[in-house]
Amino acid sequence: MYVCICHRVRECEIRRVIQAGARSEDSVGDACDAGTGCGTCLDRIADLIDAENSDAVPVFT
Repeated sequence: MYVCICHRVRECEIRRVIQAGARSEDSVGDACDAGTGCGTCLDRIADLIDAENSDAVPVFT
């Protein structure tokens, strides 16, 4: 599914960029151009960053 229509960036590509170390909307944009057009997708990119980071952090109980 496309997250960034302006630059035709799919969710899977954004997830790969985040997994490679992108931690902000700006760093995702630097890596793949997502979010650097109209900006409508920035909220979705932020959600993906949160989701990927929460999946990567071990939970200790």
